[in-house]
Amino acid sequence: MTQTSVGNAESLVTDVERIVEEMTLAEKIGQMTQVAQAAITPAEVAEYGIGSVLSGGGGYPTPNTPRAWADMVRSFQEAALKSRLGIPLIYGVDAVHGHNNMIGAVIFPHNIGLGATRDAALVEEVGRITAREMLATNVHWNFGPCVAVPRDIRWGRIYEGFGEDVNLVGELGAAYVRGQQIADGSAADGEFISTLACAKHYVGDGATGWGPTPRYDWLQWWNWGNDERWQLDQGDAAIDEETLRTIHLAPYRDAIAAGVDSVMVSYSSWNGDKLHAHYYLLTEVLKGELGFNGLVVSDWMAVDQLDPDYERAVAAAVNAGLDMAMVPINYQRFITTLTKVVQSGAVSMARIDDAVLRILSVKARLGLFRQPFGDESLLEEIGSPAHRAVAREAVRRSLVLLKNENQLLPLAKDMPTLLVAGPAADDIGLQCGGWTIEWQGAAGRITPGTTLLEAMKEVVSPGTVISYEPQAEFEEGVRAEVGLLVLSEQPYAEGEGDRATVELAEEDVALLTRMRQHCERLVVILFSGRPLIITDHLPEWDAFVAAWLPGTEGQGITDVLFGDYPFTGRLPHSWPRSMEQVPFSALEQSSVPPLFPYGAGL
Repeated sequence: MTQTSVGNAESLVTDVERIVEEMTLAEKIGQMTQVAQAAITPAEVAEYGIGSVLSGGGGYPTPNTPRAWADMVRSFQEAALKSRLGIPLIYGVDAVHGHNNMIGAVIFPHNIGLGATRDAALVEEVGRITAREMLATNVHWNFGPCVAVPRDIRWGRIYEGFGEDVNLVGELGAAYVRGQQIADGSAADGEFISTLACAKHYVGDGATGWGPTPRYDWLQWWNWGNDERWQLDQGDAAIDEETLRTIHLAPYRDAIAAGVDSVMVSYSSWNGDKLHAHYYLLTEVLKGELGFNGLVVSDWMAVDQLDPDYERAVAAAVNAGLDMAMVPINYQRFITTLTKVVQSGAVSMARIDDAVLRILSVKARLGLFRQPFGDESLLEEIGSPAHRAVAREAVRRSLVLLKNENQLLPLAKDMPTLLVAGPAADDIGLQCGGWTIEWQGAAGRITPGTTLLEAMKEVVSPGTVISYEPQAEFEEGVRAEVGLLVLSEQPYAEGEGDRATVELAEEDVALLTRMRQHCERLVVILFSGRPLIITDHLPEWDAFVAAWLPGTEGQGITDVLFGDYPFTGRLPHSWPRSMEQVPFSALEQSSVPPLFPYGAGL
């Protein structure tokens, strides 16, 4: 049979229904299967009629270049088009702050920083540029934005959320969806979008209580460890339905109103019931009450957590309302198992047809049947000055000035000497944080960009001497009027970043002590994915800037540090005084105000 085509917008539903009628059970289940790129070949994509391939964190080609990305994704798509019906696949990535698995892409501030900007138009532009860099490499699906409303700064995913306020999250999440889904602009009729956004993680992932996260004896694929890691992520949200709806469901209403066409289910549970098997929330609320007509996708291997009996796990997830399973490795097992439970009657053909109809409808609305590839002419835009300029603006708008004794900031560009310390001052990896090239991120020169130290050297006068010692180990007697210390968390992602306490590391405290001996006045800039407990140290700082995880464009920091632009960022989270005010519920009950309230910023 020749490749299937889908006509104009008016006939989309009819055309997609006709395709579903032509499909065999094997072809339908293939469309419901999403496989990691490292676990499947293009030939196998064609053989099984796979619906989606993805690159998870660190899932990049060798070499990791834009051209190699475009070729890799194209090879999978070309294979999909050779299947019996020629149904295009949709390639997915975790482009959570830019096309961040790819070396050379612009890395934007993580969402917590975008939340500090309070600027929906800017967030929409960030989504649009991310989409264009994705389209250059033939990628159409971004697993973002995260519209969680985090209630505990110990959570390793907290920086993926825009802030603690549900209205802020809803506004910025919807803005990101609009930017992501109108990136190309080539469809003048407005009926087709260019890339697909994904609201996640449905629902209540920001409300989980301190763990430990459930461990699954039948799963050997992941080592959760026995320490403070994985104590919140994938946990249980023990909250009533009113709280779930008012705080955690509300941003999904906004995302759906903005046109989001995919939703990813959370690993977590609500009052002990796993979301991936939650018929009420997935089918009755999301698809019924909220009227969501897009596709519902699982998180990475999350179906496996539902039951030690894989048949029961698969049946539970699909019956609950899951349309596509991010398998992502042993896809043959998933296909065989889903086939078996359909043939046994444990999952109805009506449910399979509904899932496939949703998947193909999304692909049709995306325009994949008309143009299954991206636009490789956009390759020259990846990492372009124009894209970096937007990221630079996002950085400077995200910075929050929380202390400025005697108007120390902005700094003079012509000061005679500036002492700079902290490894993060000249480390692009620490500046970007997790989900950068690798799943967990990494320190070092992992991708092109401008570090803060490099940016400072560009902006000061020729007569200014910048003396940099990463560990503040200046020679005895060296002293300057102003010192600048950059502190940072080490990169982390998901449950690997769960922390029992979020205080400054011992080595950072030692850095502060050494640096303080060499300067009259001290500026501290903090790269972090969350507020940290700094109350005891703040009196020693003359100026303090919360810079979050700004990404690749360090010039955005110097833009405000040296007075070319004003500080405008506002805290997206309350900043607690001590661990006694963590989590957010403890802060709400505290008789003592936080160190800095939500919305603070000089």
